[in-house]
Amino acid sequence: MTDVDPFKVIIRPVQSEKAIKLIEQANTLTFIVDRRATKHDIKRAVEKLFNVKVVKVNTLITPRGEKKAYVKLAKEYSAAEIAARLGIL
Repeated sequence: MTDVDPFKVIIRPVQSEKAIKLIEQANTLTFIVDRRATKHDIKRAVEKLFNVKVVKVNTLITPRGEKKAYVKLAKEYSAAEIAARLGIL
């Protein structure tokens, strides 16, 4: 999925207790993403949409069949600030 619209890669942010804990403690955002998106696609989409530097992306397929991505931001960027902009916090 190279050169894809970032709005098609990221479907929605996850708002759960675990996701909020990760935002506060690990500077990590959690998203539901397109199943065909690679880690590189997800990294590019988050960097483009939120103007941040991504350090690491972990993905998994949920029991519901959705792809979930944990996106760790560089230390100089605040996941809490982006979560507030998205209305999570």
